[in-house]
Amino acid sequence: MTPEIRALFPISERLIYFNHAAISPPPITSIRAVEAQLKDVHENGSINFRDWLAVKEQGRALLANLLGARPEQVAFMRNTSDALSTVANGLNWRSGDNIVTFRGEFPSNIYPWLRVRDAFGVEVRMCEERGDRIDFAELSSLIDHNTRVVAISHVQFASGFRIDLERLGYVARQHDALFVVDVIQALGVVPTDVEAELIDVAAGAGHKWLMVPEGVGYLYLSDRARERIHPTLVGWVSVPNPDDYRNFEQGWNHGALAWETGTAPTALIHGFKASVELLTRFGVRNIANYLEELTDDLCERLKGKRYELVSSRAPGEKSQIVSIRHVDRLSPMALYHQLKAKNIITAPRNNVLRISPHFYNTPKEVEDFINALP
Repeated sequence: MTPEIRALFPISERLIYFNHAAISPPPITSIRAVEAQLKDVHENGSINFRDWLAVKEQGRALLANLLGARPEQVAFMRNTSDALSTVANGLNWRSGDNIVTFRGEFPSNIYPWLRVRDAFGVEVRMCEERGDRIDFAELSSLIDHNTRVVAISHVQFASGFRIDLERLGYVARQHDALFVVDVIQALGVVPTDVEAELIDVAAGAGHKWLMVPEGVGYLYLSDRARERIHPTLVGWVSVPNPDDYRNFEQGWNHGALAWETGTAPTALIHGFKASVELLTRFGVRNIANYLEELTDDLCERLKGKRYELVSSRAPGEKSQIVSIRHVDRLSPMALYHQLKAKNIITAPRNNVLRISPHFYNTPKEVEDFINALP
């Protein structure tokens, strides 16, 4: 973290911004990329259309690299909900099927499964939260030979609990279930490898840790997932040669590319590319290590204060999200407003106050946050 990096985030001049698990302020480089594309359209219309497509493919390659995937296995979507819904709707459900998930999941990873439950009569099994953690034995015990999907977040949005994906993916694979992971609270700040972690489907969006303007989501499909999931929302770019306007019998595009339907949010994808380039330049592992140091320091400074640390800080379970409770039951909303009055931005979630710094935040800001706590 250097002054040059801080300068890319002017918000840091006015606020201590610890709410990247909700919406991140994009760096200046991302905003300039968006503005440049819009200016190009304003001045030149469609003349540079092919150049915009090239930027999209460069952004796809960067995203695939973050995931440890091949570019054709990744599609741009509107958001996480769209990505998970198209997976749920694209499976051929059978009587007796079940879906295993966690009751504390963000609703994006619940509602799509409840819809197919109601439409096809499949069972949705939810592991309960135990002491702000997911008990691995309890979760894995719900998986059996009738499980079609195991759906989980890499990092939980409220508690910050991080699950061992490779371990859970192995259990899912043993039962021939698809392993579906919401990676929105991890990708960019937690190293991810879809192959090593046996992930069949990864869904997310860029406006949190990837620091991208809202409106750019993504979907990864493994080869085995592509064989089982059918595209249900398709359009003119869902085929191998979209420029062939007469051949309607091309079949669907390969990999996840069939899931891209039509015109993309081109300016936002320019911003996406710029933001992911910045993260790639510093390296996700380096960013993860820095945020671990920053949040470890925050947790250490909480000792002696009248706050309960909710987030697990055990090795392999801790993340870049730290959630706390006031022991005298000052509500998370009250804490949020008192801190906001001091230009410190956090987030009340469920019954906790969530703190989520990014790589441009500093140890001094952590110290100021601790000193500002009521």
